[in-house]
Amino acid sequence: MIKVSVLYPNYEGTTFDMAYYCDRHIPLVRRLLGVALKAVAVEQGIGGIAPGSPPPYLALGHLSFESIEAFQTAFGPNAPQIVADVPNYTNAQPTIQISEVRI
Repeated sequence: MIKVSVLYPNYEGTTFDMAYYCDRHIPLVRRLLGVALKAVAVEQGIGGIAPGSPPPYLALGHLSFESIEAFQTAFGPNAPQIVADVPNYTNAQPTIQISEVRI
């Protein structure tokens, strides 16, 4: 199993519309990626390690696939439509990491 994590950093002036992300963007991603997408998780940052400190990330999205090939096959042809929707919910430049799930 692999996980594609999309991390939206919390910099001064960064905006993120969580309602749009959960109610519109994630359903779009689910529809476009179809059965290749095995699971989705969305996290909203609420704080940093020090009490009262801001979260380093406003949001994190996690997409699970059986393999990197399954991800690439599903995402590749749909990337333009998925990426084009990003400005509708954030002005952040996300960081993307692909990981192998070990446990």
